[in-house]
Amino acid sequence: QVQLVESGGGFVQSGGSLRLSCAASRSVFSSSVMAWFRQTPGNQREFVARIGTGGVTMYTDSVSGRFTIDRDIDTNTVNLRMNNLKPEDTAVYYCNSFYEGKDYWGQGTQVTVSS
Repeated sequence: QVQLVESGGGFVQSGGSLRLSCAASRSVFSSSVMAWFRQTPGNQREFVARIGTGGVTMYTDSVSGRFTIDRDIDTNTVNLRMNNLKPEDTAVYYCNSFYEGKDYWGQGTQVTVSS
């Protein structure tokens, strides 16, 4: 069973920074595209950032230049470093892994940015 364990998140003022982390098993981490999505109440989950097994990254336009996604091969962890946070970044953030043809999700972690 694939488990994605998220940590980080919390409350921060506008302009602040947070780091989210997502830990996976070695087999999942080494062979999966890993991504972060976010969701606000009443809205669909939206893509934020992804990183391939070779380290190629992609970001949604609204976070490009402010967020950085990276992989830590020593800990099998994917990090989302969020800088210059804005109130519109407030959401529940979910880690995602596309592994062996299926999508897997973490439990979600709340990020709240005050104005």
